[in-house]
Amino acid sequence: MAVKVHALCNLLQKVTHFRSISTTSNLLRFNQPLSGNEMPRAGGIASMMRLPVQQSTDDLDVCFVGVPLDIGVSNRSGTRFGPRQTRTESALIRAVNVSTGAAPFESLQVADVGDVWLNLYNLPKAVNDIADGFSKLMANGCKTLAIGGDHTMTYPILKAVAKKYGPVGLVHVDAHTDTQDTMLGEKIAHGTPFRRAVEDGCLDCQRVVQIGLRGSGYGHDDYDWGIQQSVPSLGIKVKYNLGIWRTFFLWYYYQ
Repeated sequence: MAVKVHALCNLLQKVTHFRSISTTSNLLRFNQPLSGNEMPRAGGIASMMRLPVQQSTDDLDVCFVGVPLDIGVSNRSGTRFGPRQTRTESALIRAVNVSTGAAPFESLQVADVGDVWLNLYNLPKAVNDIADGFSKLMANGCKTLAIGGDHTMTYPILKAVAKKYGPVGLVHVDAHTDTQDTMLGEKIAHGTPFRRAVEDGCLDCQRVVQIGLRGSGYGHDDYDWGIQQSVPSLGIKVKYNLGIWRTFFLWYYYQ
């Protein structure tokens, strides 16, 4: 733990140092979120953080892109409206983290590129649409920050990432593993994306971490498939007292 804290302190020092050498010229060079001092928070175009909107990732280091998908869910729909609502709420976010000194818009060119096109009447087709859309967005090396959207979307995004960069690591924070084989007989659904991603060679299971696994399951063997993807592996069950006993799982795959 001490090593991790030390590493974090070093990172914060670097970020703070970087912030201290920022100049006005940087502000003029890079896109900036529209300030509440320039336009009231309730006004302006409802882009992510009220950043400029453009149709492509030309000249961008990072882009925000929406994935209005919810036809992969088994219970409550509605996440197709997630990108739109997230953009609306993001009007309250300011450009600088005063506590850490982080000021990403002083070193990165960022914009909102809208939503990826997808077929809301056909889930397998939507998966292909998302993968194709992200492949185009990432073709020039732009890093995508996706706004969803149900969990099914992670599968096609990982397909696009792996197509360009090869198998990647993953940090997944969730109550569920999303590694089921099928849901109601279907291979593609919100509870299966990481199983499909592993089968397609998108993930390097030696560098996958799942954090927060908890709650009820279908059976005692729910986590077995994931653990078997990496040998050796370690499943850690951590308990601590916060007034009541709660259980959290950390699921590591590593050598």
